[in-house]
Amino acid sequence: MIYSTATVPVNPEGETPLTRAEAWLGLERKARDARLFLPAGLCTRCDVVEENPDYFVREATIAGLDLREIITLEPQSKVTFFQATGPREGAIVNELFEDEDGQLQLRFYCYLGLRGQRPNGPEEQAEQAQFDSETGYKAALLSTLKRTRQLLSEGKL
Repeated sequence: MIYSTATVPVNPEGETPLTRAEAWLGLERKARDARLFLPAGLCTRCDVVEENPDYFVREATIAGLDLREIITLEPQSKVTFFQATGPREGAIVNELFEDEDGQLQLRFYCYLGLRGQRPNGPEEQAEQAQFDSETGYKAALLSTLKRTRQLLSEGKL
């Protein structure tokens, strides 16, 4: 199994501050359309195909791989992506919270397995290393906040 986590401050020194509500708008928008938040060309399709009060389902093509995710929103707090189909199974979470100093933080964590691969095999180990690297999910959190600031400044969020 793959378990990874990363946390970054929402409002590091030198950046335009985001409120919890603004950061939440960015997370919700990313859940509905990852194309706006991932590097150009990485996500070529991202469509919400079902929606109800408790969750929505999105189908996407990311890095050439088709996936289906069931996404739950805990307003102003947490987005959970349940991997229904695709190369991974399990859950990915993006969560807003205040640390012990009252500073707003954005945390990613996941608990995943790779379909059709041996547990803790070389494929899972490679995926674990990627998630934990400086170009992994920590970088994704930072780019999500950067894109949120950009969309806000353009009046598009």
